[in-house]
Amino acid sequence: MHNPGFNSLEFDGIKNEAGRNSFFLSIKKWITTTKAIGVIASAGRYGGTYAHKDIAFEFGTWLSPEFKLYLIKEFQRLKDDESRRQSLDWSLNRTLAKLNYRIHTDAIKAYIIPSLVTKEQVGYAYASEADILNVALFGATAKQWRDANPNLEGNMRDYATVEQLLVMVNLESMNAEFIRVGLNAGDRLTRLNLIAIQQLKSLSSLDVRAIEPRKETE
Repeated sequence: MHNPGFNSLEFDGIKNEAGRNSFFLSIKKWITTTKAIGVIASAGRYGGTYAHKDIAFEFGTWLSPEFKLYLIKEFQRLKDDESRRQSLDWSLNRTLAKLNYRIHTDAIKAYIIPSLVTKEQVGYAYASEADILNVALFGATAKQWRDANPNLEGNMRDYATVEQLLVMVNLESMNAEFIRVGLNAGDRLTRLNLIAIQQLKSLSSLDVRAIEPRKETE
């Protein structure tokens, strides 16, 4: 995987000889014959055999079943921990999106919905504004997404990435401002779509989960 210069023909010869009583293979011979990398051997007072950690782990699991089990359990623990952290990131941003939605709907109520409308009209107005955001970010309305994914529960935002949810939070606040200054739906959709594209491009080159709070120096 990591050594394109590895001599496979010489390796086949060594493999065929392995298991015989007369077979002997030193680290130096292994390196010289196969042009292997990742392991070195040196003589002298401070000499010894050293290997890349991937190789060292392989030797460790071969020598000790207990070490092998420890390595497997530790890997599982790290993956479970990673999954929990990602789940917390997703839940946090989903909550932020829901909180910002209240700001968004308040702006719609104040600036878009005319007086004395029916409840059905109010619901339609909210759905239309939600779909402006959906189309700007996901390229589809809620109905289009449901029709394309009949076997999935919830809505498209429930299946969004952390990056998409971060952008949705921003779009909801911006749309509320666009509504207040009197932009029509078409202009808002165009602007929001360009903003979503720009922000997603920026986030695509940044691991948002790797950002940690900066610690203040004492």
